Amino acid sequence: MLKVRKSYISETASRKTGQNVMTNVTSAPDTRHCNHTAGSCIVKLSNERGGIMEQSVIEIKNLVKRYKDLLALDHLNMEVRQGEVFGLLGPNGSGKTTAINCILGLLSYDKGEIRVFGKPMEADSYESKREIGVVMQNVAVFDELTVVENIDYFCGLYVRDKKERKRLVEEAVQFVELEEFRKFYPPKLSGGLLRRLNIACGIAHKPKLIFLDEPTVAVDPQSRNKILEGILELNRQGTTVVYTSHYMEEVEQICSRILIMDKGRPLATGTKEELKQMIKMGEKITVDVSDLKEEELQAVRNMKHVFQADYTDGKLYVQCSGGSHNLVNVLGYLSEREVSFGRVYSELPTLNDVFLEITGKQLRD
Repeated sequence: MLKVRKSYISETASRKTGQNVMTNVTSAPDTRHCNHTAGSCIVKLSNERGGIMEQSVIEIKNLVKRYKDLLALDHLNMEVRQGEVFGLLGPNGSGKTTAINCILGLLSYDKGEIRVFGKPMEADSYESKREIGVVMQNVAVFDELTVVENIDYFCGLYVRDKKERKRLVEEAVQFVELEEFRKFYPPKLSGGLLRRLNIACGIAHKPKLIFLDEPTVAVDPQSRNKILEGILELNRQGTTVVYTSHYMEEVEQICSRILIMDKGRPLATGTKEELKQMIKMGEKITVDVSDLKEEELQAVRNMKHVFQADYTDGKLYVQCSGGSHNLVNVLGYLSEREVSFGRVYSELPTLNDVFLEITGKQLRD
């Protein structure tokens, strides 16, 4: 991972100033018309909110990247708007990392267009790269340097003024809550603290755009929550965030818009609410029922908004599409028929349901 970091240092070195610059680690549309079948989705979005056009921080058009016979990116289109937390969701091998490397100007591509901050992104786009921070999945810090020394080193790749850099380093230490660990060396830190150090190294120079690739892998719940809270705080301060993760619940919690991709292709884009509206599955209802006759099961199946109902091992499973009173209707029917029932569960669709219906597989497959 340090090799990747050092590679990016050389990529972002400014020829004019001689300053080494490195990207360290790491809004809902008004209108959308979507159709999707068998894992493909056409999504049309409007950039206009309240009559004001939103500024695009990243624009990708018809991006194609091949590795010999492997098509890694298949006409990828993507837009990230200023001030949002944009979730990039997909299984391993879906093309997320390839797309990020292309956006950062680290990887050439065969076809398409990439613009960052309104300008074409090239390998020598040093001005744009100075405004980007990257926090990769694999922690990349120097074991020989303390917490403060690590942050100071990476911040120094962007900020030459020692007084200004000292202020920024102190702010980064406080932001990730590592004040008590200033003089600790990375091998002495827990997994969660190490992740927070990794983030501090990537954000100390106050970038306008941050890429966070799986920043909570293998950390405890408390550390995960602190990291997620920190990301949201960065966003509140005006930073645009591109966030990749295998954890659906994290994406639902912090992302304002989400792109689902697989096999290098964009499948669907929108807010979490919009994505859930794209699929057939809606509310899922489970009712403990001691005895349910076939005609009663059939009556449930014939209810409005019910597209599937099954009765197995004393449980009635009902899947609905749309509707706002499905649970009331089901329980009302059971009561009317004097069918005894026990525990009742009602669950709204999740992003995992969206991903499963659109791609036909689980995110971590």
